Parts: sequence; C-alpha cells; structure tokens
Amino acid sequence: MATKQWSSTAPPGEFRPYVDASETIAEFSLRAVILGSLFGVLFGAVSVYVGLRAGLTVSASIPIAVLSISILRAFGRSTILENNIVQTTGSAGESVAAGVIFSMPALIFLGFSLNAEYWRIFFLALMGGWLGVLFMIPLRRQLIVKEHGNLTFPEGTACADVLVAGERGGSFASRVFWGLGLGGVYTFCMNTFGLWPSQPEYQPKWLPGASFRANITSEYLGVGYIIGPRVSGTLFAGGVISWLVIMPAIKFFGSLSGNLALYPSTIPIGQMTPDQLYGSYIRSIGAGAVAASGLITLIKTLPTILSALTAGIKDIRAKQAAAAAAVSRTERDMSMRVVLIGSAVIVMMVWALLKFKPIPGAMTSGFADFLAAVFVVTFGFLFVTVASRISGLIGNSSNPISGMTIATLMATCAVFLLIHWTSTADQVLALTIGGVVCIASAIAGATSQDLKTGYLVGATPYWQQVALVIGVMVSSFAIGGTLILMNIGLAQYKPLKIALDIDHLQPGVDVQERGYTYNGKSYVLVNALGSHEVPDGKYLYDPATREIEVQWVQGIGSDQAAAPQARLMATVISGILNQRLPWRLVFLGVFLVIAIELLGVRSLPFAVGSYLSIATTMAMFAGGLVRWLAEQGLEKKSDAESEVSPGSLYASGLIAAGGVFGLLAIILNLMQDPELSKHVPHWLAIVFRLPWPAKMFALGEKVPGISHVPAVGVVLFVLLAISLFVSARQKLNN
Repeated sequence: MATKQWSSTAPPGEFRPYVDASETIAEFSLRAVILGSLFGVLFGAVSVYVGLRAGLTVSASIPIAVLSISILRAFGRSTILENNIVQTTGSAGESVAAGVIFSMPALIFLGFSLNAEYWRIFFLALMGGWLGVLFMIPLRRQLIVKEHGNLTFPEGTACADVLVAGERGGSFASRVFWGLGLGGVYTFCMNTFGLWPSQPEYQPKWLPGASFRANITSEYLGVGYIIGPRVSGTLFAGGVISWLVIMPAIKFFGSLSGNLALYPSTIPIGQMTPDQLYGSYIRSIGAGAVAASGLITLIKTLPTILSALTAGIKDIRAKQAAAAAAVSRTERDMSMRVVLIGSAVIVMMVWALLKFKPIPGAMTSGFADFLAAVFVVTFGFLFVTVASRISGLIGNSSNPISGMTIATLMATCAVFLLIHWTSTADQVLALTIGGVVCIASAIAGATSQDLKTGYLVGATPYWQQVALVIGVMVSSFAIGGTLILMNIGLAQYKPLKIALDIDHLQPGVDVQERGYTYNGKSYVLVNALGSHEVPDGKYLYDPATREIEVQWVQGIGSDQAAAPQARLMATVISGILNQRLPWRLVFLGVFLVIAIELLGVRSLPFAVGSYLSIATTMAMFAGGLVRWLAEQGLEKKSDAESEVSPGSLYASGLIAAGGVFGLLAIILNLMQDPELSKHVPHWLAIVFRLPWPAKMFALGEKVPGISHVPAVGVVLFVLLAISLFVSARQKLNN
C-alpha cells in the first residue's frame, strides 16, 4: 500500500491512488455493506427531516466516513476500501432524500393525499436513484479520470482525505459524537419535554407586520456553520427583505384599503397577522424568486451543459471501442449492457406504475404514461450529465437541482399545454416526470463525488456502483416513511369560520371526501388551490352549519416543514396548466432576483431565504456567524480542509442529533394524539394506536414558569452555539 507522500490534489501526470491498482485488499465486505445500509437509512431519514424544514441538505459523506472508521475499527482492523464502501452506500440516502423532498411533497400542494402513498414514493425514489447511478457509469472515465485536475469534486476530495487520515491513525469521530450527544440532549428536552419554547418571537409595535423570530434548533445551527457565513448571510438577507421590509410595507399600504381583501388573501390586510401575510403574499413572491434564480443559474451553466453532453457522448463511444482493453481493477465499471437493460427496465417500471397504480383521481391514458416514461429517460440523461459536471466544478451542495427540475417541468407542461393535457391527472403526470428527474440528478451529483473519492483512494468502480445501487434501494424504504411521518406528526387542526356554498363551488375549490370524521363528528373534506374565496389548503366543512369549521394544516407545507422547492414545483405546474397563479406577486419575486443578480450576488440562496420563514434563516445565520468568529485569526484553509475541520465535524453531529431526536419527538407526539395517529398507515397502527397516556412526556407544562419564557430558549441556544465555537477552535487529533 502506498505510504509515500500522497496528495489528493496532485497534478494528473504525478497522481497515484492511495491503494495501487495491482493490490487486492478487502473492499466489498458484508460488514461494510450492512453498516453502509444502516447509515443510508439513518442519514436518509435525517436529510428528509432537515431538508423539509431548512429547505436544503448537506453532504453526509464525511460524517459517515468518520463514523465508519471508528465503528469498524472497534470490530477489528478494517481497510480504507471497506470504509469507502460504507460511505458510498450510506451517502446514497442523503442524495435520494434531497431529490424526493424537493419534488414529491408537491402532491400535497396539488391537492392530493401523501399519507397513503408510501409505496409510490418508494418506487419513484428507487427508479430515480437507480437511473442516476446507471447514467453515471458511462460518464465516470471522462469526468473522474480524464478531468482530474480540472474538476475538483470538493466533497469527494475531502472525503478521500478523511479516509486516508483514518488509515494513517487519525481519529475524528469524537467530534461527531460530542455534537450528536449534546445536540441530542438539547433537542430532546426542547421538542419532547417542551422545557423551553423552540421559536422565540418578537413582534414590534413600531413596525406592524414585521416579526423577529428564530427556530432555535441544533440542526439549523449546524447547517448554518457548514454552509458558512457568506451563504447563511445571503439566506438571512432574503428573510430580512421579506419579513422586515415587504411584509411591513404590505401591512402599511394594505391597511389603507379598509375591509378590502386582496387576492390571494381572503382577509383584509389590516386584520392580518405576520403569519397570514407570509402565507398569502410572501410565499408567492418567494416562489417567483426561487423559480427565476433557478432558471438564471441554469442559463449561466448552459456552456457547461453543452460541453458535458458533448464530452459524455464522446466518452460513451470511446468506452465502447476500448471496452476490451479496460482490465485494471481501478478501471472496471459495470458493463454498458447493464446500463442499457437497466434503463429499459426503469422505463417499463415508470409506465407500469402510472398505468396500474395511478393516484386516485389521476388516471391517464396508456399513451400519456408511455410519453412520461420517455420524458423521464430523456431529461434524466440530460440533467444527470449536467449535475455530474457541475458537482465537480462547484460541489454537490451548490448543484442547481431545483433549477434543472423547474426546466424539466416547464418543458413538460409546455408540451402538455400545447396538446391540451391540463387536467388534474396531467398535473400529477408532470410532477412524476419532474420528480424522477430531480431524484436522478441529485443522486448523480453525489455519485460523482463518491466515485471521485474511490478514484483517489484506489477503489474498484464496479463495487462502488453496486454499493450505490444497494444504498439507493435500502434508503428508499426509510425516506417514504419519514416523509409521511412528518406530514402526519406535524399536522394541526385549527378552528375557523368560512361561509361556503358547497353546491355552487368556485373554481379552485373541490370536494375530496364526504364523511370525513374528526373528533367524532362527520365533515366534508374540501381542498382549495388557487381559489378567490378560500385560501389554499384543506378544510372540514359542516353541512349542518354550511360553513367551514376546521382547517387541516398538513405537516408538510406548515411553518415547521415549509418544503419550499416542492411548493415551487406545484406552483410551476399549476401556474402553467391552470393559469391561476397570482402572477403580479410572482413577478415581484422575479424582478427582485434580477436586481440581486445585477448587484453581483448569487441569487439562489437569497431567493430561498426570501421564501423560507425568517425563523429558519435567522437560526442558520447564527451558525454562519459562529463559523466566522471561529475562523478569525486562523490561516485560510482549502475547500477540502474546511470540510474536515473540527467545527464542521461537530456541526455534523448537531445536524444528526436534530434530525434523529426531532423525528423521535414526532413519533412520541403521534403516540399520544389519537386524532393524528388514526392517519398512520395500517402497517404502523400496532405501534401508534396503543393506549399511550396523554401528554406523558410534556414535562414543560408542569413547569410553565420556564417553558413559556422565550429568554430561556435564547440563552440555551447561545450556550449551544458557544459549545460549537469552542469545538471549532480546538485542533483535531490526527
């Protein structure tokens, strides 16, 4: 094994992998695959939780590699290639989760139920993930090998450095475990016991319509630290513009209109709370901003797209011509036959899913289903190629996946509009196409980073590709369940009164279910999307009083899980096919982004920040501020070194703690709430429908003097931030 001076950034002519191609050591072992699969399930679930709440995900490869080195070492000597298989298998969970949460929750915003769609989410995640892995196989040689020195793949390079340091005796896992432990205690006491408020808030009387608030969670603090002060500051700037400039302006000028309600709100502006202003106006402005910034980012990368496609096609031809010559262990890929047959099978799986198991009320023709499958493969190959190359240039975390998905949806919906496919079923069909492409693009970016890590340490590409296929399949089981769990566990039923003539419904309001039971009473379940008389959402209508009496706020789409990208997907689909968008608000967001671009600022994080609640962006900005303070007086590090800094490892533990213990709090809440637990799928009913004592863990209600004081939460969040600062300033033991 190479023990001489090894460098992951050595120029192409001098580079040698850490493990030489002539060496054969343990790699694709049973323990590596099992541990990687467990990490895939864990980090897939955590990524769903964090991504739905924060609107972005962070790479899981490095914390998985760090934990793998420590855990496998406890069971005996492990090899660097085994640890690489663990992180390759496990990182698939985070990647598939990102693609799923950016797209599939749009079903809710289009008016469909997500709670009974576990297997649909599983198969779409599986098909999208496998498609991304398969399409990356013929691109590996061009992007990873031939472009070494040109495409840096920052996360992949940093992960290789971690694996090599671990092989040489470095131990970084204690930082992750400290973050996981302290963050876990903090999250459990706040979310489960309710010992202090999770969202302190101040609404100044001197600025009506504004709200200063922060969701003081460990995962937001960790995410903010990892993305750094520049990105977190740009995110927060978007929140400041929305919550402290636009909302007070709407409140000021709107109050002059008296009792007039301005669409899309059905409440006079003078009577609206900050939350109502945000839900009615800011989300539409933010959706326009995110869509515009995604398309601008995509346009900027058009030269890269064209060169990536050209290089990819050339490499496929060259690989086919020289297939017999590729016999080296470090050059062995899955065969092109597997790629072609696998792609054909996925096309048939997409068609079969749409044909034989459509969403209730969304049945389409066989020809439409086949066209959708063709679109999936066409756009899939295009954006897998693009995502892989962009990932090599700027990193996976900065990959404009949402922009590519928007482009897919716009092209698909434009075709549908031309051939008059504008029904609700066609909207779901368009979402299916965009969802699978989104997942394939997300996994392709992460796969590129993993294959780069493997190239640097001397892994066998074939076994990495097999590990990715396994990782996608295993993590897909957890992702759908976590998505549904959050949608049910974070749901709320809010009383309200809205008069409604159910016999003469206006466009945008539909009856979804009669005989819906809530608190022992029968209601009519009504869905509103783009209506001028009822705000978007689901409602319980009482036929006796002829009024809507309860609003069913589903977990996904609420303040606790905003899912901004998924709402954007629904906005694009509904806006093009139904043409019922509040276009004036959308264009406000578009021109806001154009102004930001003219200032020379990256508009995508700003746009996402303008859409998210300021509670999210303020907490993440706190993490970015801690990193800025921690790096004062230290020499500037390279991208690879910053990825494996003591602060980033501790922050990874905080993120994992927030996800794991946040999900635990949701599960415990479901166990104690009979109205929510009845929506849990039947195969989980045996756990959630047991007679658990009501409010068994609500210790905060027994000490109300503390649990309702915002200052307590602020002080404890500051202490958690101080622990992150202290950890970041300490040196690693390597």
